[in-house]
Amino acid sequence: MSSAFFFGYGSLVNRLTHGFTPAHRARARGWRRAWRATEIREVAYLTAIPDPDCEIEGLIAPVPPDGWAALDQREHAYERRDALSCVAHEAPEVAQLAIYAIAPEKLSLPSEAHPVLLSYLDVVIQGYLAEYGLAGAERFFATTTGWEAPILDDRAAPRYPRAQRLADEERAFVDAGLAALGCRKVAA
Repeated sequence: MSSAFFFGYGSLVNRLTHGFTPAHRARARGWRRAWRATEIREVAYLTAIPDPDCEIEGLIAPVPPDGWAALDQREHAYERRDALSCVAHEAPEVAQLAIYAIAPEKLSLPSEAHPVLLSYLDVVIQGYLAEYGLAGAERFFATTTGWEAPILDDRAAPRYPRAQRLADEERAFVDAGLAALGCRKVAA
């Protein structure tokens, strides 16, 4: 088994979006999630930003020796950074641990031109509900910034390439979370 792992804190928490196994629950200290845009993507995505007072939950999973290229391609807007010292987990024999984050000089705020896809958020929340339950999904909302971003409602025709079908309860949870934060949905 590989001793190189990644820490996923967004869509990689949803095991339905990847085949990296075995995955283990984990926590990254000193990081917060933020909705941000880059010029190389049309829509805003989650990124990890340093925050010494925050801790985020996610998953770690091993990367096969030939798997970094595929993962780097999936995460092409991000830089792979060392996170071995800041991620707590119970996985055995982890010698390398990476977190993906957009380089600070390439970040911009989400906008009408670079909105958050609701289909992407749905996948992320579905993963947190599966891994951490309602309380964990609520912590996701609390430890993420950038909720003033426009949320493009693309549920009817998902633009996110790894979109998943959500149960009615999952959709209702996402919608209630967005409403509680005063988020603004825009039509696709």
